[in-house]
Amino acid sequence: MSILRSTASTLAVAAIAAIGLGGAIAAKADDHVKDPIGVVKLQKGEPIVIGFMGVLSGADTSLGLDELRGVQIAMEDWGEAIDGHPLRVIEEDSLCSAEGGQTAATKLAANQKVVAVAGPSCSSAAVPGAPILWKSGIPMVGISPTSPVLTAADRPADYDGFTRVVWNDSWAGKLTAEWAYNVAGAKTTVGIHDGSPYAEGLVQAYLDSFTALGGKVLGKEAVSPTDTDMRPVLTRVAASKPDLIFFPDFVQVIAHITRQAQSINGLENSILLTADGALVPQVIEMTGGAITKLNVTSNDLSPEALGANYPDFLKKYEAKFGEKPIAGFHHFGYDAAQIILMAVKKVMVVEEDGTAYIGRKALRDAILATSGYDGLTGTKTCNEHGDCGTFNYTVYQYTGTTDPYELGKNPKKVYPAN
Repeated sequence: MSILRSTASTLAVAAIAAIGLGGAIAAKADDHVKDPIGVVKLQKGEPIVIGFMGVLSGADTSLGLDELRGVQIAMEDWGEAIDGHPLRVIEEDSLCSAEGGQTAATKLAANQKVVAVAGPSCSSAAVPGAPILWKSGIPMVGISPTSPVLTAADRPADYDGFTRVVWNDSWAGKLTAEWAYNVAGAKTTVGIHDGSPYAEGLVQAYLDSFTALGGKVLGKEAVSPTDTDMRPVLTRVAASKPDLIFFPDFVQVIAHITRQAQSINGLENSILLTADGALVPQVIEMTGGAITKLNVTSNDLSPEALGANYPDFLKKYEAKFGEKPIAGFHHFGYDAAQIILMAVKKVMVVEEDGTAYIGRKALRDAILATSGYDGLTGTKTCNEHGDCGTFNYTVYQYTGTTDPYELGKNPKKVYPAN
C-alpha cells in the first residue's frame, strides 16, 4: 500500500524537531556511502519501504488491524514523501505465533528495499522474527510485544535491531501484583498462561512480585492456545480457592476461562484478572454475560492520559475507517511508525539528482537514540536495550454485552479512579 499526500502534518514536523533530526543531508554522495551493515540505495522517486508485521487473521485480528491503521495514519501525516521519495508500507500477517513470526519476517527480510519493520503484535512472533530481520540489517520497532526477554540486558546480539514503543512486562507484572495485593485485597493467587513468551513471562513477573509483597502463590497452570475446555484446569485451581486468578492470555483462552469459571464450585469468590489481550470487541460476544466478571489490566489508554495530539488522531481514524478504534494499540502503531520515519529522515543521504542512501546500522542507531519524542502514547526515550515505552497501570471492566465495544466506555476504567 502506498500512501501519498501533499503536505506533512504539524505533528510529524513537531516530532522531527523534538528529536533533533534536522532533515536529510542534501549533499553530494555516491555508491560508496559507508555503513558497516549495508546501505539501501533508492533511485530518484523510488519509494521508502516500511514493513508491517501483525496479527491480521484469526481471533485476534482486531489487534493487528488496529495497529496497522495507526501505522497508515502516521504515514499519511508525513505527507507525499520524504525528500522526494514516496512512502510505502508492505503488510505481512505474523499471526500471533512463532511460526507466523518466522514466516512474516522471512518474507520481509527477502525484500532488501525494506528499511525497517513496525510490529509485530505479539511476543510469540517477535522472538523468532527480530533475529531474522536483523540478520538482513532490518531493525524492528515493536508495537505491542511486551515480553521481558526481548529487551533484557543479557539479550543475544541477534536482538540488537529490536526496540519497542510498548511497555515491558517486567514493569506490568510488578504493578499488577501491587494492585492485586494492595487494592483488590488478594492474599492468595494462581497464574494461568498459554505457553506464549508474553503470557508466561507476565505471569511469572506477577507471581514473583506477589510473593515479594507477602502474598501466597497457590499454583501456576499452563493451557494451550487452542484449548477450549478449561474445566479440568479450573477444577484443580478451585481446590485451593484462590483470592485471585491471573490469566493474561489471548482472546480465545480469556473467553473460555472467564465463561467456564462461572460454573466451577470453589471459584465463586475468586477475582478474575486478565490483561490487554481482552481489549478487543470479540471478547464481549465470546464471553457472553460473564464478561462483567472480568477485570482487565493495561497501560492507561484513556484519551486524557495520552498525548495532546490523540484527539486529532481519533478524528482522523474515524474519518478514514468509518468507526472508532477497534482495539487498544492503534496509537502504539502510530508511534512506532513515527519513530521509524523520523530516523529515516535523520540518516538518509540525498544526492542532487534525487538518488538516496539509507545506512542500515545508522538507521538502527537513530531509532535507538530516540529521546523526548512526544508521542500519542507518552514521551518516548529509548534505553540502550530498546525499551522506549512507559507504563501507567490501569484496570478496566466491561459493562455488559448490550453496549458496543468502545475503550473507556465498554470497557470502562475503574482504577485508578478519575
